[in-house]
Amino acid sequence: MPRRGVRSLQKGQQTRAAILEAALGLASHMGLEGLSIGALADVTKMSKSGVFAHFGSREELQIAVVMEYHAKFEEEVFFTAIREPRGLPRLRALYEHWVRRVSVEIDSGCIYISGAVEFDDRPGPVRDALVSMVKAWHAALHKAIVLALQAGHLRADADVEQILFELHGLILSLHHDARFLRRPGALERAGAGFERIVNFYATPEGLQAAGSKSVAAAAKKTGKRPQT
Repeated sequence: MPRRGVRSLQKGQQTRAAILEAALGLASHMGLEGLSIGALADVTKMSKSGVFAHFGSREELQIAVVMEYHAKFEEEVFFTAIREPRGLPRLRALYEHWVRRVSVEIDSGCIYISGAVEFDDRPGPVRDALVSMVKAWHAALHKAIVLALQAGHLRADADVEQILFELHGLILSLHHDARFLRRPGALERAGAGFERIVNFYATPEGLQAAGSKSVAAAAKKTGKRPQT
């Protein structure tokens, strides 16, 4: 390809990336349904036709935003956590990075969660993209739990699907209480919830590997009684 063509392609990719970054910011605050070519043109100071040239339709734009969000989510949560040893140390890291991600989204919003509300009963390509990304994340968590089981860090009778369900439930509660209710202490409760799950399912070897302390022991140390 001629050098001019390469430069033009690179510029086009940079412009598309800039538009996508702006769209991600809009979607985080307004939801995927709040996205429009017009609103994006206003934010990026581009013409509608300029934005349209990179995203042929509103639906294509929404799907691109979902994929971009997932790529950032993987980078911040998954790829940093898998450096930890297999077993409970890795599972703990995945959960802690997930909680950290939610904590910085309190003033904006989680596209996975807001998207589920917007598209739960609306079949189509955008819903399919959301479902696919969430399932990919669940698969990664599921594998981490299975590896913890295989490493002897979880009891042989531990229910992998139940653990996954409970961890996701904690994140949904955290997002609801911290973002919607603005309830103080939500992050601490999310951490305490994880410790309860670990202490219920973990083996002594798993607790030692994860450096975990029971909620009751932690409460005793601080002179507080654990809430039930």
